[in-house]
Amino acid sequence: MDPSPPTRSAHEKAELRRHFREQRRDHVATLPQSMRALLFLRPPVPVAGAIPEAAVVGLYYPHANEAPTLSYARWLHENGRRVALPRFGDRDGPMAFHIWADPFDETTLETGPFGVLQPGAESLEVVPEVLFMPLIAFTADGARLGQGGGHYDRWLAAHPATLPIGLAWDVQLAETLPHEPHDRTLAMVVTPTRLYEGSR
Repeated sequence: MDPSPPTRSAHEKAELRRHFREQRRDHVATLPQSMRALLFLRPPVPVAGAIPEAAVVGLYYPHANEAPTLSYARWLHENGRRVALPRFGDRDGPMAFHIWADPFDETTLETGPFGVLQPGAESLEVVPEVLFMPLIAFTADGARLGQGGGHYDRWLAAHPATLPIGLAWDVQLAETLPHEPHDRTLAMVVTPTRLYEGSR
């Protein structure tokens, strides 16, 4: 039997991903490398206040032109939170979060199946209470367009109590985005200039 044809929404999302990846790439290219991390130095006060003391906080290891997270990881570590990163056993396996015991030491990470650094298999698997997520585009009310793999949507569906927060450049803001039943809305989105509160 032939597979179902792609939906209009799938075609629309693919075109939006292409557009916003280009826009993000062009924007980041204008920023000196030394400035990029300074724009995401620590969580804004309202966001930091939403993270319980001693909480496990999920982050992503930044790839390509994604909003940088290493300064956040180090600030959280210094302020009593435990930092976790996604880990994949293989390209077809589920995403899990594992503790990154020392965010000041990147040598403890290994290259995962998608070419992104991740904690080793011996690290502790955890469920973050707060999760900072990458994205391709977002809306002011918290809709998110991801890479298309569905890893974060599936993980959040299995862990609905986790607070999802997006990190993005301002140029990733979209007026509207197509929405499907499995798409998860963000509680907040942090950019270098604004904090958006979603409708979650």
